[in-house]
Amino acid sequence: MTEIADKDKTIPFFPTHIKTEAWVTIGLMAIVLAVGVLGSLWPVGLEEPADPMNTPLHVKAHWYFVFLQEMLKYVPKNIGVVLPILGIIAIILWPFFDRRTDSLRGRRIRILLVIVVMAGIAVLTVMGMRA
Repeated sequence: MTEIADKDKTIPFFPTHIKTEAWVTIGLMAIVLAVGVLGSLWPVGLEEPADPMNTPLHVKAHWYFVFLQEMLKYVPKNIGVVLPILGIIAIILWPFFDRRTDSLRGRRIRILLVIVVMAGIAVLTVMGMRA
């Protein structure tokens, strides 16, 4: 007897739930259409297009990105954008290419390279923070 009562309380997926989902879909599509039509009739005014190579003077990066923003001022634009990406790729791939035994000359060259890069980052950061 309980099995018959449970079957009477169930709601079939088709057509009941399918019909409900269809009405929800039609309602959402009507809302999207209404927003599109209203946006076409009363468009929002646009400002001038963004120029990724020209940063406004009032915009300043966080302190840990200031050297990158300053580098874009002093290095030609295409090189200034690609150079940090190449640096990150070099840091990631360095262990796979540097398989030789360590020599004193090689270590000095790498230490000098790191000192030059870090000094450049520090100088560009200080110049950017003062501007």
